[in-house]
Amino acid sequence: MKSLLDWLDHRTGIRSLTREALFENIPGGSRWRYVWGSTLTFTLFVQFITGVFLWMGYSASSGDAWESVNYIQNEMSGGWLLRGIHHWTAQFMPVLLLLHLMQVVIDGAYKAPREVNYWFGVLLLLLVLALSLTGYLLPWDQKGFWATKVATNLINLVPFIGPEMQKLVIGGTEYGHHTLTRFFALHAGVLPGLLVLLIVGHIYLFRRHGITPAEPKRKRDAYFWPDQVFKDVVACLAVMVVVMVVVFSAHGAHLGSPADPSEPFSAARPDWYFLFLFQFLKLPFFAGENEIWGAIYIPGIAVGLICLMPFIGRWKLGHVFNIGIIFVFLGGAGALTYLAKQEDVTGPNSATYLRGVLADTRDADRVTALAKARGIETTALSLLKDDPKTQGARLFAQHCASCHRYDGHDGLGVELPKAGTLAKLQSRTTMFSRFASGDAVHPGWLARKSATNEWQTVQSVLDEKTEGLFDVVASIQLQEKQSAPDLKDFATRQWIRDLLDPDNYISARYFGGTTHRDGAMYKKFLNRKVRKYAADEREMLDAIAVALSAEAKLPSQVAADQTGVALIKQGIAYLEDDIGCIDCHAFGEPDPDADGPDLTGYGSRQWIIDFVKNPGHEKFYPENNDRMPAFGVKKILTDNKIGLIADWLRGDYYEPSTADQGH
Repeated sequence: MKSLLDWLDHRTGIRSLTREALFENIPGGSRWRYVWGSTLTFTLFVQFITGVFLWMGYSASSGDAWESVNYIQNEMSGGWLLRGIHHWTAQFMPVLLLLHLMQVVIDGAYKAPREVNYWFGVLLLLLVLALSLTGYLLPWDQKGFWATKVATNLINLVPFIGPEMQKLVIGGTEYGHHTLTRFFALHAGVLPGLLVLLIVGHIYLFRRHGITPAEPKRKRDAYFWPDQVFKDVVACLAVMVVVMVVVFSAHGAHLGSPADPSEPFSAARPDWYFLFLFQFLKLPFFAGENEIWGAIYIPGIAVGLICLMPFIGRWKLGHVFNIGIIFVFLGGAGALTYLAKQEDVTGPNSATYLRGVLADTRDADRVTALAKARGIETTALSLLKDDPKTQGARLFAQHCASCHRYDGHDGLGVELPKAGTLAKLQSRTTMFSRFASGDAVHPGWLARKSATNEWQTVQSVLDEKTEGLFDVVASIQLQEKQSAPDLKDFATRQWIRDLLDPDNYISARYFGGTTHRDGAMYKKFLNRKVRKYAADEREMLDAIAVALSAEAKLPSQVAADQTGVALIKQGIAYLEDDIGCIDCHAFGEPDPDADGPDLTGYGSRQWIIDFVKNPGHEKFYPENNDRMPAFGVKKILTDNKIGLIADWLRGDYYEPSTADQGH
């Protein structure tokens, strides 16, 4: 072994290099405060190694990026661990950088002749932040896409060259494939290359000038080996242990739902170490034209001040000033970060933010389950777009929840005002989108008698082009109440049986908010006859509910329908003869004289689609349709979207088995 080392040393001088590295003099001996530079070098090494392996499975394409990250996360052996280490190490690096910066400033390690090395360190800090920003987009999920879009929009504020600079960064005028490829090139190539050069220069200058001794110097000088090496190794291991604990606790790094440029994300936020700037820009002073001060000028002044510290610190008072400024900056950033976090939980827009987080988590879990079960033929986003459970609920909330409810909410879990309560318009934007034209208002709302006065007031104010137009209209209170049936469990046995109860029929759950509460179904049948039914007659209604529900062929009732054939036949007999439903409804064959909706295939996919497309069709309500728009005839919704709503209402969509969920 000695001869081998001698041979190697003769050709490389390895012994002298090792001796120079390990036996560097440390004034005052080893200290724990000197470990931050080594921990940073270690974490950067971890990032390079994990980044290279992630690169092997990643595809930098807007059509494949999310899919490749999903593969790494959920299919590749150990991929979740690899990605988790890369992600969480990146989260800790800004903390280590700030600790290192504080140690340098407090110890005065920026003073002559170490100014250039200090500036190298500041550049390293900015490069690490740039790496974090560019890496945020690479998973191509909703959170990263919209947060990056918000951040890069600030480039447009740069004086003179802002718009052109923004186009260069994002690869055009729209965020898409070229944005991703540019960010990947920066994240995996350009920035790491610059980082390596700066680290080499930083270490060279550090070795050239040595360690700045911390005051007071209580201990004797010592060599780097073994005491400081030991402290550095312990610190690096401690950082790695903390990272691994977080990785295993969180099972890697979260992957949100696929980026959808057509679906704005209300919970878009930058990573925690940029939250202070996000909150800073929300201060009233930076509204409108003053935004450039919060986004460009003040941050630029702050960075400039940090760069000038070597000159300011030449005097004792200047050094004290530098230390004070660092703590002011950190304290201010910490306070703004705390406020941002608090506002997301308790602020006026917290409900919107939390709903966005919940929706993203729900969509991410859903698309992951769909990808695992079906694979991804085109894109992951198309899996969500074609998924009734995801899109049906979303379309219901957008187009149906102004009148209907789904278990009391809008289909997405948002509780809506109860009947008779008043919902106040809170913002000018909300007001304008709703009242700027009659087309922007739901036709059902315009048709309500209770809304006539409010609409006339709005229209008169809109006609007056006054300075305070929006403020006046924004104060108007609108009555937002359920005016059509709650469609949770629609066409199930229980839903139909409850419908046939006189009191339920005229309640808000069914037709209490419609003109049908005064129709023949209630007056002539439910109120006049059913209220007087004896127990055996009510059992006939039970059988009719079973028979009608069987028409729907609901996936949730397949087994019950198969075992209840006799009861279904009995219910059909009651429907046609004993109860006489066919006196007003068609069933089994067309009846041009029927007054009520055709019950053939009631609640089936085709029945729902036909009804939503045109509720005023002769099969349904040709003369007494109560305000429901013809979504298909008027081309409000495509056939595909109506089908998604129908499948969602019927529960006709893929659900993973219990075993798959556990896995």
